[in-house]
Amino acid sequence: MIDYLRMMIDAQKAKMDERGASAVEYGLLIAGIAALIVAVVFLFGGALSGIFSDTCNSIGASSGQSC
Repeated sequence: MIDYLRMMIDAQKAKMDERGASAVEYGLLIAGIAALIVAVVFLFGGALSGIFSDTCNSIGASSGQSC
C-alpha cells in the first residue's frame, strides 16, 4: 500500500514538472514571436511609414484636409 501511494505521489510530481516545462516553452515561443515583430518593425518601419504617409496625403488631398 505504501508503495502504491509513493508511486501516485511520484506520478503527481511528474505531472507538475511537465506543466512547468510547457509554461517555459510557451514563454520562449512568445518571446520569439515578440523578437520577430520587433525585427520586422525595425527593418520595414521606414518603408511602412512612407506608405502610410503617402496614403494619408492621398486621402487628405481628395477630401481637402491635411494629415
